Amino acid sequence: MSLDQLIEKCKKHDTKAQSDIYKLFSGKLFALCLKYSRNKAEAEDNLQDAFVTIFNKISQYKSRGSFEGWLKRIAVNTALQCYRNKGVFEIVNEEQIEDVSIEVENDTIDLNFLLVSIQELPDRYRLVFNLYALDGYTHKEIGELLNISTGTTKSNLSRARMILREKVNNYQAKLSSQSL
Repeated sequence: MSLDQLIEKCKKHDTKAQSDIYKLFSGKLFALCLKYSRNKAEAEDNLQDAFVTIFNKISQYKSRGSFEGWLKRIAVNTALQCYRNKGVFEIVNEEQIEDVSIEVENDTIDLNFLLVSIQELPDRYRLVFNLYALDGYTHKEIGELLNISTGTTKSNLSRARMILREKVNNYQAKLSSQSL
């Protein structure tokens, strides 16, 4: 059965088609939810909530864009919903923002180390870092998604990069000392 046929059946509340859509996309959407969640259990909850929203709103999907893109937007919004309006973000003045970059020597960073380091960032920094650096959102879009100013998104990105830079530097120093 084609994806378009599955979508049409989901619009008619066909549970078999819903199950098929879930099986097709749950892995990708779980990975996306995990990026924006504090832990695996929260990501699983967000995934389930996202699919509830997807199946409740599937009649709004008009086949004008990528279905997977539509699903991802719902999953991201679901994961971010718990952070909106909860004081997770601190409002900052744009003059306080420092542009920070992360340099990696000799490509010696283990991917798992980097992923864990990102996951360990405080919520406000992790969310903005993921949206900007990994998913390509603009500061304006991030501000709209999280109900914060673009200055706050820039500040949170800068702080996330500073924390990650420190972790990377410590990791590289540890590797250098072990190889001596």
